[in-house]
Amino acid sequence: MTALGFLYPGHSGEDDYPRMEQLLGSDIRVDLVHTDIGEDAHRVDALLEMGSPERLAAGVAELRHAGADAVVWACTSGSFVHGWDGAHEQVRTLAATAGMPASSTSFAFVHAVRELDVRRVAIGATYPEDVAQLFAGFLRAGGLEAVGVRSSGIITAAEVGTWGETEVLALARAADHPDAEAVLLPDTALHTAAHIPALEKQLAKPILTANQVTVWEGLRLADRRVNAPELGSLFAREPIVQV
Repeated sequence: MTALGFLYPGHSGEDDYPRMEQLLGSDIRVDLVHTDIGEDAHRVDALLEMGSPERLAAGVAELRHAGADAVVWACTSGSFVHGWDGAHEQVRTLAATAGMPASSTSFAFVHAVRELDVRRVAIGATYPEDVAQLFAGFLRAGGLEAVGVRSSGIITAAEVGTWGETEVLALARAADHPDAEAVLLPDTALHTAAHIPALEKQLAKPILTANQVTVWEGLRLADRRVNAPELGSLFAREPIVQV
């Protein structure tokens, strides 16, 4: 059994995780602990506090008791807002506190794009413009090229969590760019796990979404490779027969 641990801020799109667990196979368990979100605002000061060491540490003990093999801070904005170096320090501190390999959704995006062997990406962000541009800057620091950034200007994760397939598809279509080799939707408050095949069919290119890459990152940390094409191109790179 491979047990993946996730620290998820508040309550918005967390039902993506049991859905993905069902698609990954019976020997993979997804354990999710909710962290205190503080102020629900896609604003730099609030996001810095949301990802503070104290807030993350509060959920770690429960994951250790559950026997997690790795932990991922399941929040994009609460990680990239610290910048490339600050986000590295955030996961180093988390790993030391948890006593297990650790990462965050922001690094998951960088690693997933590299896994797909592409470099030019378009961003469809629910965030306000200034926060969306910070994500683009984070990707550039990771050696990627953001050829387009679409901002929806939404302040709260609670509002993002109300979006359904129609809104998600519209965001992805609006964000797409002819030069983009993949489209990124970087908010873990956004429900996307059920829509990835439809997104990839409509845009005819890989789609990377926050909760999807977060789970993939947990598997990467645990040294597991899984074929689950219902979760998109990122999960269709392994043989169908699993060890």
